[in-house]
Amino acid sequence: MWSRREDVALLYSDIAGPVYTGRVRVGKAQSTRAGSVLLGYIMRLAGPVRIIVVLLTVGLTWILAGIMLGGQSGFPRLQQILGGPEVSSTADPRPRRFKCGLPQPCPDKHFAFRVVSGAANVIGPKICFEDRMLMSSVQNNVGRGLNIALVNGVSGELIEARSFDMWDGDVSELLNFLRPIHEGTLVLLASYDDPATKMTEEGRKMFAELGSSVSKEVAFRDSWVLVGAKGVLDKTPFEQTYGM
Repeated sequence: MWSRREDVALLYSDIAGPVYTGRVRVGKAQSTRAGSVLLGYIMRLAGPVRIIVVLLTVGLTWILAGIMLGGQSGFPRLQQILGGPEVSSTADPRPRRFKCGLPQPCPDKHFAFRVVSGAANVIGPKICFEDRMLMSSVQNNVGRGLNIALVNGVSGELIEARSFDMWDGDVSELLNFLRPIHEGTLVLLASYDDPATKMTEEGRKMFAELGSSVSKEVAFRDSWVLVGAKGVLDKTPFEQTYGM
């Protein structure tokens, strides 16, 4: 109910005409007139408000239905209809992949490689070079002992890949494999299970000449990876060993 003791601003709006404002003293007659004008104003707004409510209801129902059905919501499509830029609903979760699964690319004129030793006698080793898997269990060319791949240090082409049983195999096969290696040849090595039981002093010296700094200490069931080369002057930085 309107108060008789207050001054109020009366707003009267006609859709087809101008807007008038004025200040009046509220009395009984003015209160009735103000109520009628306010009611008419509300009635004029009721139609557009109902339309807006219906549109909002339909839009929200569309979006909720899309979410509940497991697909994309209607929001991107609604934006397309209204002419706005389409927003991608999800970002690509896959990390960027480089050669041999490395976290970053190699500089120009460098080779990318990844050498992983075997886990005990359960999981086989892997030797990847320039995004090509040279040796792995999937390739069916790895075995217990030492797994070695020879690569041309200029072209990056695989020369030969072999495994040597260092538990009960013939170590002379390993020595005959290492002796004729030419200078500039890359040697990638990954151990599997036991790398050292059959190892001789001559074999340890040959690996030292390829850049190894731990070949003299490698022992039974150690994990050992090495990337060296024939003719290197210093020890290679690409070597790791882990004792059991």
